[in-house]
Amino acid sequence: MFSASIILKNAREDKELELAEVSKKLKVPLKYLQAIESENRNTYPQEPYCSLIIKDYANFLGLNGDDILSLFRRDFASKTNQKPITAQNINLTPHFAFRVATIASIIIFAVYLTLEYFKFNRPPTLKMSWPENLTNNTLEVSGTTDSESTVRVNDDLVVVDSSGNFRKKIIISVDEQKIVVQSKSPSGQTSIAEKTYRRQ
Repeated sequence: MFSASIILKNAREDKELELAEVSKKLKVPLKYLQAIESENRNTYPQEPYCSLIIKDYANFLGLNGDDILSLFRRDFASKTNQKPITAQNINLTPHFAFRVATIASIIIFAVYLTLEYFKFNRPPTLKMSWPENLTNNTLEVSGTTDSESTVRVNDDLVVVDSSGNFRKKIIISVDEQKIVVQSKSPSGQTSIAEKTYRRQ
């Protein structure tokens, strides 16, 4: 039994038609007609375009398009060396590159905003260096915090330098005195450290 490809080719040759002429009249790329007649599956157009071409080609040659298309599908299904399904190659066009760059920029910007939001709203860091002993009932407390924060020691405002360092001398005037250090961020978040000293 003849295949659909052979029937199409024989019908065209009987009419003494060149493939280029058929391609021009049907407005179908020549490479697709050549692939269909030679059963070159690697060059077949994608469906449903392939079926439409075969049906139009058969009708143009005076054949029954539906019958030839059914025969072609039978031939295609009976072959064991069908073209494997592979992932389509990504075309690295300028438009594609622009879209990737735009999406990447949006993601990076969103991550940056998220990190800045959490940084802005978290309590400031506060590390203290508490003196062990009093000297003439006087002590100097020091520590480090975020450079943008404001620091109060027992409600007294303390200067914070550009590196986040601060210090404050305190005179212990009562038998037992609690030292409270509070660091407050621009967003209003606070960190507190405290220690109690006894007068000597």
